[in-house]
Amino acid sequence: MWFKNLSLLRFTDNFTLTADELQERMESGRFQACGSLQPMSFGWTAPLGRDDGPLVHSTGGKFMICALREEKVLPAAVVNEFLIEKIAEIEEQKGTPVRKKEREALREEIIHDLLPRAFSLTRKLYAYIDPLAGWLVVDSANAKKSEELASWLRRCLESLPVTLPSVNERPASVMTRWLAESAPPTDIVIENECELRATDEEGAVIRCKNHDLTAPEIQNHLEAGKEVVKLAVNWNERLGFVLDDSLGIKRLRFLDAVQEQAADVEADNEADRFDADFSIMSLELAAFLPRLLELFGGENTQSK
Repeated sequence: MWFKNLSLLRFTDNFTLTADELQERMESGRFQACGSLQPMSFGWTAPLGRDDGPLVHSTGGKFMICALREEKVLPAAVVNEFLIEKIAEIEEQKGTPVRKKEREALREEIIHDLLPRAFSLTRKLYAYIDPLAGWLVVDSANAKKSEELASWLRRCLESLPVTLPSVNERPASVMTRWLAESAPPTDIVIENECELRATDEEGAVIRCKNHDLTAPEIQNHLEAGKEVVKLAVNWNERLGFVLDDSLGIKRLRFLDAVQEQAADVEADNEADRFDADFSIMSLELAAFLPRLLELFGGENTQSK
């Protein structure tokens, strides 16, 4: 169980629930499959994949949870085909064109009729809570999906005091300085990918991939006033990722030193493997996340 992206939410108050208490609260939001006329369903499922399994997997004081989203899929082309046929039928009967409001009503009626025959698309979304360090970490690069998970958790717990992490220095300014001066911190290695954005109203964007970021053309863009809003880096030869100016982490890679550590752990079954990987991953991130805040001037505690 290795996260591929990190959306970070910071607790503004202590998280005091035990694993059993969290499990009990989350039961009210356990996933229920879509009914025949229900377009979408969202709820908690067992991280280990058993439908009736526990909703909380606890390791080293950290709690892994998993949300499941089911969505009925109706291709627009199919809906439009039925709609065109229905409109043609009505216009032939009445001899007058179907107006816009009637078209929309017909579309909704067709969708309602087709839903029981639609196929379902399901996606899992993992997250874990680190009560001691005060983090909710979601395996997603999509802020909307992370907020959906946090909102559902808030609904089950009745309160979830979390906010986006805030730091004392603008990440874009700091990453721009790293690149402009070719002088990142000693535990950060800049890789070969970045996104630069102009600070004027037009906001011109330059994306570079598999590119030497010390090249003169990159420096020219920086001197012209563009800022680094995404940067591929390697931390301490243990993690590789693309960091953005909101402290979002995309395309996270656990590097050889971490993978070798995981490979050395013997696991007799899938549950043991999951537990070992979660333990190693969460310990690695527990070391990294405080450093992430330090890289940008430390946490702005006044905003919590």
